[in-house]
Amino acid sequence: MIRFSLLPVALALSLPAWGSEAEPFSVRSGPAQTALLELFTSEGCSSCPPAEKWLSGFEQRRELWRDVIPVVWHVDYWDSLGWVDRFAFKTNTRRQERYAAAWQSQSIYTPGFVLNGMEWRDWNRPLDFAKSAKSDAGVLELTQSAKATFTLRYTPPKASTGAFDVTVAWLGNDLESDVRRGENAGRKLRHNFVVLRTASAPLHATNGVLSASIPLPAPIERDSKHLSVVAWVGSRGQQAPVQAVGGWFPSK
Repeated sequence: MIRFSLLPVALALSLPAWGSEAEPFSVRSGPAQTALLELFTSEGCSSCPPAEKWLSGFEQRRELWRDVIPVVWHVDYWDSLGWVDRFAFKTNTRRQERYAAAWQSQSIYTPGFVLNGMEWRDWNRPLDFAKSAKSDAGVLELTQSAKATFTLRYTPPKASTGAFDVTVAWLGNDLESDVRRGENAGRKLRHNFVVLRTASAPLHATNGVLSASIPLPAPIERDSKHLSVVAWVGSRGQQAPVQAVGGWFPSK
């Protein structure tokens, strides 16, 4: 069963290049773990822009895609306090709530960072993602196999057992909002690595390799000037990632 999270926002933008002239999109991780760094945020939260600015800095860092994959989820529990965040969805809030339940926490908050499935409060301190990574997390490959379909292949570590699920997501970059109300009233906010659309599916074994083919149409919210596609795999029934992969999607 493929599970979709459709994040519809009524904005206009040109589609990325789907035609045969574009180079096929394909990215592959190494065996060392690529960190999945998640941020839960809101345009209604005045303490969130510094955290988003820090995370946006990965756009120019060598660690991006190789050692770390930033993913930004806009939550909706700020929407009743003066400003409705156009990127915020209940499904994003529920993801944060599931993390909090796993940590036995009684509250959720923004900005809230999650590093490889664990709460991370030291986001403004230097961290060498490569040195802190597991040396063998398996190899994850993400390939665009058709116009709106991606194929995932995962080769887990030899000692690994159990079933796995995989999620693939569109991320939007260089997004801007003119906030008119709420704590950030009068500010122009810039966002990177915003989750625009996701789909998840179980991985099935074929010739010793776990794989899945997942339909993922272009996001409806598409005023992003630069899209990227990322994927992460985790143990069945668990939200924490085991391995991740991603990269910039070709615009032409």
